[in-house]
Amino acid sequence: MARYIGIDIGGTKCAVTLGNEKAQVLSGVRFPTEGPDETVGRILEEAKRLAESSDEPVRAAGISCGSPLDPKRGIIESPPNLPGWDHIEIVRMTEEALGIPAVLCNDANACALAEWKFGAGQGCSNMIFLTFGTGMGAGMILDRRLYNGANGNAGEVGHIRLERFGPVGYGKRGSFEGFASGGGIAMNAKTAAIEALQRGGKTGYCASWDELDGVTAKSVAEAAYRGDETAIRVWRQAGEMLGRGLAILIDIVNPERIVIGSIFQRSADLLREPMERVLKEECLPFSLAACEIVPAALGDDIGNRAALSLAIAADEQ
Repeated sequence: MARYIGIDIGGTKCAVTLGNEKAQVLSGVRFPTEGPDETVGRILEEAKRLAESSDEPVRAAGISCGSPLDPKRGIIESPPNLPGWDHIEIVRMTEEALGIPAVLCNDANACALAEWKFGAGQGCSNMIFLTFGTGMGAGMILDRRLYNGANGNAGEVGHIRLERFGPVGYGKRGSFEGFASGGGIAMNAKTAAIEALQRGGKTGYCASWDELDGVTAKSVAEAAYRGDETAIRVWRQAGEMLGRGLAILIDIVNPERIVIGSIFQRSADLLREPMERVLKEECLPFSLAACEIVPAALGDDIGNRAALSLAIAADEQ
């Protein structure tokens, strides 16, 4: 039985895991993300400890991290959610510490690989995975291969501008991420709540000015499920803009399946009707007919399984 090390580097936490050839976690540890020196040192320490505890030889390590990065050279290049992480040669350091091959990949691409091999994308030749969490990113499997692009930054669909004006996401007003992400939904909901409060009213998720800072996509979803009209309207817009973004991807890439994680997993029933209505209006009908849109299957453990999937893929090459 083969064993692998998975390293998932996030803006608030990191996870290091030992897994098997099915990207199942056998053991692991999580800890807060701090500066690069402290965190990389802890990552390598935990990875070495897990490798030494393994009942079978560890064959490779996979490292998942947010962009920008350079997967060919194995370098993390100043991701916005990792201040101070500038030109970190994480692959070189991991290989030197563990004595095994290591590979670095964008986190959305890594999740796409995991869902394709072990989750909702199994059996597909052409699949797109969308994160749809705090932000909106994508990973693409094209002709049964993970597509990284020229310098590892393929799939940054959140940066597509859908409207000239709108909530800011990915540093761009009116972007796909601005409309279809946890942060975007919260921004739109706050704007709608301000409108209601200024007219002397309230919403089901924000009854006073004091509650405005606590508005989240989750609280707005809960209000929508209770029947609050403003919350339902906010989620309807998110579904419509999700449909517009997906239409672009479907017409250009012609995937057979789009797998959507995080928020879509939990609240697809609030999004699907407006999403599908817009898709019918915007998509080439023969491309839309060939594409199935489904929730991700790997759940909250997808980050760990994504990093392990990178290691498995590297070992198979």
